[in-house]
Amino acid sequence: MSETMALARPRLGAGGEALAGLMLCLPATLAYLLLLLLPTLAAVLLAFTDYELGAPALAWIGLGNFEELLGDQGFRIALRNTLVYVSIVAPVSIAGALALALLIEAAARGRALFRAVFFLPVVSLPVAMATAWQYLLHPTIGPVNAVLAQFGVAGPAWLTSSDTVLLSLAFIGIWEAIGFNLVLFLAGLTAIPRELHQAAEVDGVTSAWERFRLVTWPLLGPTTLFVVTITMIRAVRVFDSVAVLTQGGPNRASEVLLYTMYTEGFTFFRLGYSAAITLVFLAIVLALMLLQTKVLDKRVHYG
Repeated sequence: MSETMALARPRLGAGGEALAGLMLCLPATLAYLLLLLLPTLAAVLLAFTDYELGAPALAWIGLGNFEELLGDQGFRIALRNTLVYVSIVAPVSIAGALALALLIEAAARGRALFRAVFFLPVVSLPVAMATAWQYLLHPTIGPVNAVLAQFGVAGPAWLTSSDTVLLSLAFIGIWEAIGFNLVLFLAGLTAIPRELHQAAEVDGVTSAWERFRLVTWPLLGPTTLFVVTITMIRAVRVFDSVAVLTQGGPNRASEVLLYTMYTEGFTFFRLGYSAAITLVFLAIVLALMLLQTKVLDKRVHYG
């Protein structure tokens, strides 16, 4: 019966197989063109024009938008705030996630519970969590300042003071990123054979720190490179918490690149200028990725 069905099944020639392959690739190719490539090309072209949303025409102005960026104090503030935010969130969330992963991996019980608890911020809605943080950090009714008051410390206006707003947003960013990084590090630790640690003990490496330095850390190289890359990209893309909690204030103390791009494009309708900021943003992301890949990839041990 099976031989009969096999004989009855039509056979495709080389041309037919190629056509079938093209048809299978067509949906993904169209999605890539329509959702990624064409919008990117449109943003690149708009960056060199003075197009405003709703305007009947546009004019080619070359590097005019980028020249305006160089003299725009608001853009410089947003760029500085973004870099400060990334420099706080990325290293702290990576180091904290690695430390927690090592503790959870060493624990005899409760691994699944701790994984779920720390991963909860990742699966939560960013807007809903931002609203919860707005209550927690409220200067008068917030629980954080209430706890500080019990120790005789006057809590600041976390989200409405220029001195603390960026640090508060960075803390929220760490809270959001650490669970995602934790799961990645746990996966990397699970892939390391326990026999290597036992062999290190036999060779006289009895210190936990030395076993981590000589065995665990080198084998976590690929995972660490991936975590660093993803964390940097996610940190540079900060938008939700700023839009919900501070709207870039007070006095632009929490304004970041994506929020500036959003306001220029959809508040002031300057899509050409907003597209120029988008290109600068993409250039920063690519530069960070190339830098960390060039620096870290040489030190990564691929097993």
